[in-house]
Amino acid sequence: MQSPAVAIGPIGVFDSGIGGLSVLAALRQELPDEQFVYIGDAGHAPYGERDTAHVLARSQLLADYLCTSHQAKALVLACNTATAAAVASLRELYPELPIVGIEPALKPAAAQTASGVVAVMATRSTLASDKFLALLAAQPPSVRFLLQACDGLAAAIEQADRHAIESLSEGYVQALRQNTDGGAQIDTVVLGCTHYALITEVLSRLWGPRVGLLEAGQPVARRTRQVLKAAGLLRPAIGATQQDVAAKPLVCLSTGDPTLLDQALQDWHIGEPALRASALLLP
Repeated sequence: MQSPAVAIGPIGVFDSGIGGLSVLAALRQELPDEQFVYIGDAGHAPYGERDTAHVLARSQLLADYLCTSHQAKALVLACNTATAAAVASLRELYPELPIVGIEPALKPAAAQTASGVVAVMATRSTLASDKFLALLAAQPPSVRFLLQACDGLAAAIEQADRHAIESLSEGYVQALRQNTDGGAQIDTVVLGCTHYALITEVLSRLWGPRVGLLEAGQPVARRTRQVLKAAGLLRPAIGATQQDVAAKPLVCLSTGDPTLLDQALQDWHIGEPALRASALLLP
């Protein structure tokens, strides 16, 4: 595939559902002059409970759609599972297109922890991926990482199932605490799924004020600015006008029920109050 030769197109962002909105919010704050097209692949969510081949195929399909139908000038994979499964393949398919992935914040957690014990809450697919295991192996041996596959939590967040969110979160927090075996206590938690950043209020309450939660939205946004600037694709650098941006600053699409994405957009105050997601028909 050839990379689209565009300079003023939007930034394409995708996730398996609403989780990537936590990244989208950080991107829009960091890059207020840019246009964005967001796809929640809700018809195939959650990626974290799908096999690698399926996530790779979906990621390639969404990337192709963003590049051909919206002339995206850059892609952001706002999903840990999609990044682990597909970012290398997409960079081969689109060698000239800036592509930013996301990964659990293990390195920042290792630098931040005082107790030397870090919990990682993530999907089972992310924790089993070669990319994650390589990242884990690169961390200092003085830091102990406790891994917890949070089966069902992303799906509960996707469906806004408050009871399931509370119940699952409490169970996984308790499991991680019991895993310390009476040793040093967890003082840092890595949220290794973008969906989990949407329930930081719940997780903060369960972990308590002495435990810090780390998610990757802001680091991804800063990295996106860096790669766009390096490629000469930042809007101010190419002379785009504010009127260009105001025309269509944000498009949101869902391969599932768009009302779920609508509700999430309202809950997170993303976009104009009148913004509504549209259904996206893809195979």
